[in-house]
Amino acid sequence: MAPDYYSILAVSRNATSDQIRDRFRELARLRHPDRFQGAERARAELEFQEITEAFNVLSNPDRRRQHDVELARPELGVNADTQRLLRFHLEAGVQFYRDGNFAQAVESFERATQADAKSHQAWHHLAQAAAQHPRHRAKAVSAIVRACELNGMNPSYLKLAGRLHAEAGQLEAAERYYNEAITWGGEDPVVSKALEEIRKGSKKGWGGLFGRGG
Repeated sequence: MAPDYYSILAVSRNATSDQIRDRFRELARLRHPDRFQGAERARAELEFQEITEAFNVLSNPDRRRQHDVELARPELGVNADTQRLLRFHLEAGVQFYRDGNFAQAVESFERATQADAKSHQAWHHLAQAAAQHPRHRAKAVSAIVRACELNGMNPSYLKLAGRLHAEAGQLEAAERYYNEAITWGGEDPVVSKALEEIRKGSKKGWGGLFGRGG
């Protein structure tokens, strides 16, 4: 079934715009991936993506009205099956990623993108997993580009896009993504450092700026 964004943010369906915004900010502080390490970080990343998507929908009057219509009508079986399949592959991929089995994680996240090509979470997770293998770096770049196309206001996506493009030597694109990350997520010392390196025309230290996780 379609996600209930009100439930994800834990607000009522008649919540005001201010209430929705305040709740999102509260949850974003509590579940921001930078607050976690190891296995908990992977779970926090998935939850952060969900609350960000919920806010993006509910803070847009037109998208919110459409969401209300979708919640009010019965789900078609094929759509429900797609969502279940998507969730299955996402959860499997996250578990493989936690276990350090990045090859299997890539495979699971690819299946998630096949189940729902419009799932920005699936594309983002695919980019993260693929980035762990040098031979999959091109796949990581294309996956994060797709994630940003589907959800261009997510600072985590934009930050990873900046890092992967910088590592690929595509500094102009990297700078653009980093600047967008600041636009939507506010000042970030890591992003500022990366931009400083780009502007110096040096790629020294790119791989270590964000670590392996992005």
